[in-house]
Amino acid sequence: MTTDAVASPPVVPVGPVGWTGDAAFLAELEACLRLRHAPGIGPRTWKRIFERYDSAVAALDDARSFGPQGLCNDAAACALARGASTPAARREMEAAAKKGLLPIPYFHPAYPARLRELPDPPAALYVVGDARLLSGPCVAMVGARQCSRYGFAQAHDIAAGLAAAGITVVSGLAFGIDRQAHLGGLTGPGRSLAVCGTGLDLVYPDANLDVWRALAASGAVVSEFAPGTPPQAQNFPIRNRIIAGLSLGVVVVEAAARSGSLITARAALEQGREVFAMPGPVNLPSFAGCHALLAQGARLVQTADDIVAALSRELAGFVDAPRAAPPVAVRPAVRPAGGSPPSAPSPRPPKEPSPPQAAAPPPDASGLEGLEADVFALLGADARLHIDALATRLSAASGAVSRALVLLELKGLVRKLPGMYYTRDA
Repeated sequence: MTTDAVASPPVVPVGPVGWTGDAAFLAELEACLRLRHAPGIGPRTWKRIFERYDSAVAALDDARSFGPQGLCNDAAACALARGASTPAARREMEAAAKKGLLPIPYFHPAYPARLRELPDPPAALYVVGDARLLSGPCVAMVGARQCSRYGFAQAHDIAAGLAAAGITVVSGLAFGIDRQAHLGGLTGPGRSLAVCGTGLDLVYPDANLDVWRALAASGAVVSEFAPGTPPQAQNFPIRNRIIAGLSLGVVVVEAAARSGSLITARAALEQGREVFAMPGPVNLPSFAGCHALLAQGARLVQTADDIVAALSRELAGFVDAPRAAPPVAVRPAVRPAGGSPPSAPSPRPPKEPSPPQAAAPPPDASGLEGLEADVFALLGADARLHIDALATRLSAASGAVSRALVLLELKGLVRKLPGMYYTRDA
C-alpha cells in the first residue's frame, strides 16, 4: 500500500564527489546561505545582489551599501553586515555535511547556468548523485499522481526514449507520472534527475524510496531546501520552477484542469521554455489540462522523437560541450557556529606522472537503423553536406533528418559545422 508518509534515506557516503576542504569554497557557501536565511531577503533580491558582484563573499563584504544601491532595505542590509544570519547558515552547513549532501553555491562553475536565468534562482543547491546531469540536456516530464493506465505506460516509454537520446529526464519524485518518468529515464544513457520539495535527507512520499535510491546511484536528486525541511504544501510550487528552469522543455503527460502540473507548465512558459502536452481520451477528466494546453498552443507529443525533433537546435549546443566538475572530494571539518574558519588543506607532494592512456575507441556505428543509418552512410568518410541536401537525396522530411542528425551527434558519430553542414569527422 502506498502512503504519503516521509522516509529517511540512508546517509549517502560523500565518495568521489563531495565536500571540498577549500576554505574559499566554504566561505562562498556560507555567504549564499547567509543570504537565504536573512529576514526580508528573498530569491529576487539576492539575484539583484549577485548581478552586481563576482561572488557572494564579495557581495556580503559590501552589505552596508545594499541600501544606498537600492538592492534591499537598510534594516536587512545592516542585519547582513552584522552577521545576524551566520549561525543559521553554519548550522545548515553542519547538517548537510553530516548527511553527505553535495552543496553547489550560486557562483560555482557546476551551478547550472539555466537556473541563473531565472528571476528567482536558488542561492545554492544540494545534490545526491551525479551533479553533472544538472548542466546537461534536460527535459522535464510531469503529470497526474493518480493517472490512467495509458498515461502510466506512455510516461515510461517517452522517458526511456529521451534517455536513449542522451537527454536527462527531470521530474518531481511524486507518484504516477513522475515515478514512471524517473524509471523510464534511468533505462538510458541520459539518466534521470529528481527535484524535491523537501530536504534531501527525507524522501516524500516514502513509497518512492526505491526510486530515490536508484536516482542516487545512477542519476541525481536535487533540492534547494535545507536538510530537515518537511514536505510542506508551499514548497512544491517553489520546487516546480526549478524543474522547469533546469529543462529545455516541459512535457505534460496527463493533467486535469486544475492539476499542479500546469503550474510547472506555466513556469516553463514564463521562462521561455518549450511546452509539450500529450493528448488523451476526451472522456477522461485527467487529460483536460493537457487538452487545454494544446488549445493554447503547446506542442503535441506522441513519442520521444517528437520532442527531440522540436528541440534539435537546442540539443545541438550540448554536443561536445564541457560540463563543469562538482566540488572536489575532501571531507572538511565544517566550521561550528561561532568558530574560526577552517584552515586551508596542507599542500600534497606531486604525484608520479600517470602512464599514457590508450586512446578511446571510436564511436560504434554498427547498431544504426533506419534514417540514422541512411544519413550516416550518405555522409561518407569525407563528405560535408548541408541538411537540405541530405533531406533531398534521401527523399525524407527535413524534420526527420534533423532528428536523425541530433541523435547521431549525441552518439558522437557526426559533427555539425557552421551553416547547418554536417560531417562524419566527429
